[in-house]
Amino acid sequence: MTYHAKVIAGGKIVIPADLRRELGIKEGDSLAIERDGDGAMVLKTFSQVVSEVQSAFRPYRDPAVSIVDELIAERREEARREGE
Repeated sequence: MTYHAKVIAGGKIVIPADLRRELGIKEGDSLAIERDGDGAMVLKTFSQVVSEVQSAFRPYRDPAVSIVDELIAERREEARREGE
């Protein structure tokens, strides 16, 4: 479906209410604006950007290694050294 948005004073863009509801966009939310290869503007929600970044890094993640466990172990080692 195609929506119509209007640019108002100060360069603000008014996103149609139906589209805001559909995407879960609320007042005060941050959105990312990109340009695609054709120069078209692409508007993304914060959660869409996070999902894209997670997908981009997923191939580099080793499911056998817990980054959280590694971080906790590092912090405990630092605390042990500081206590000496």
